[in-house]
Amino acid sequence: MAELAELDDPKTRKVNEKHGDDHGVNLGRLRALAKRLKTQQDLACRLWETEETAARLLALLICRPKAFERDQLDTMIREARTPKVHDWLVNYVVKKSPHSEELRRAWSADPDPVVASAGWALTTERVAKKPEGLDLPGLLDVIEAEMKDAPERLQWAMNHCLAQIGIEHAEYRARAVAIGERLEVLRDYPTSPGCTSPFAPVWITEVVRRRQPK
Repeated sequence: MAELAELDDPKTRKVNEKHGDDHGVNLGRLRALAKRLKTQQDLACRLWETEETAARLLALLICRPKAFERDQLDTMIREARTPKVHDWLVNYVVKKSPHSEELRRAWSADPDPVVASAGWALTTERVAKKPEGLDLPGLLDVIEAEMKDAPERLQWAMNHCLAQIGIEHAEYRARAVAIGERLEVLRDYPTSPGCTSPFAPVWITEVVRRRQPK
């Protein structure tokens, strides 16, 4: 904790706070520290219990994802107060857990929109890597009905799923694009030069174009 405190930089903190993350540790330095510590599950659990954002990020880098029980992960997703902790928990830990599918189903239906967004993130992963058994038309129905008015984190996750369906599954591409065009979610999102817009019709079209053989 003392070492993390030394790494805290006011300028970095100011930038991070604009994105809802209350820490000032450069992520490159955080990863270097994690590399030095290597995997330490007990230390990871103790770091998580501090409730400090930088400590929790470090915990997620040095933990053993398969060591967590289902209920532990469910508690952790509800404790993950900041966007970066939430994202790393889903991507670095839950996706590697044997409980990921059970949690995907439970979280997707959770009344807490931030928890539900984790369920949608896991669904997006399955759309891309293991779509067998998923009801893709049903997912599009839910997105079409609920994405427009969903809270920000949940809306973003549903939009990512919409784009992934359109990118990976040609038979649903036209419908995915049409839903995006009609709902106009993230149409005007500011995008840096060279980056792809998160507006689903643009996102789908651009990625599909890039994948085509030259």
